[in-house]
Amino acid sequence: MRKALLLLTCVALVIGLAMPAQAFEIGVRGYYWLPDVSGNVKADVTGLAGTNLDLKNDLGFDDENYVAVEAFAGLGDHHLSLSYYRADYSGTNTLTTNINFGGVTFPLTETIRSNLEYDVYDLMYQYDLLDLENIMAGFSLGFVAKVKYFDGNVGIETITGPALSESVDFSVPIPMVGLSLHVGILADLLELRVLATGISYGDGTILDGMADISFTPFPLIDIHGGYRVFEIDIDADDVEFNYDTSGPYVAVAVSF
Repeated sequence: MRKALLLLTCVALVIGLAMPAQAFEIGVRGYYWLPDVSGNVKADVTGLAGTNLDLKNDLGFDDENYVAVEAFAGLGDHHLSLSYYRADYSGTNTLTTNINFGGVTFPLTETIRSNLEYDVYDLMYQYDLLDLENIMAGFSLGFVAKVKYFDGNVGIETITGPALSESVDFSVPIPMVGLSLHVGILADLLELRVLATGISYGDGTILDGMADISFTPFPLIDIHGGYRVFEIDIDADDVEFNYDTSGPYVAVAVSF
């Protein structure tokens, strides 16, 4: 986490130093996200399909909370940001049927320990299509292009019976497009943000959306409260993900 925060800060500083001092915005935002998790995962091998495993009912995963960090900068109608968070799920469960994961069969009645952990990096560019920030309380609409990069691991091992284990690494970059909306509700004190990005290709879809209201009690500091939806249905390195992590978040931003 420290390395990721240092990387985000350095990127924001480099972007900022490259822009005229009177024309750019630069800042860092920290999130605390409390999503519920639901869905399935499976791992195939050539010629053998894996079992579709429910994250909660089959693998025993519980909901987890995440800390995310974001560095951002803007120059006129152009905005750039880089964000990072790490998800880490684990659980134990006793099998009520045979399952296959990555070519390994885990027999019923055995107790298994499972884990799913991954790092997520989002590099996002936004161009303001419509900017009425100087009219009334402010309004802007922007086009967004984003690359989301996943890098992680999913694995299962027995903790009773025969010693069986299988672990699969995965990494995949996912290009996405979307729209961003900003509405000033009360001058520079209260603002609404909505951001939605996604992509659909072949049998894969991904949706990442968030909406929040921010309050600016002091100059340079914004306090956010909102809700984020992240749904994914893709294949990555013989691992198929079809799950949803959605829930509320709070955030604090410092910008200059």
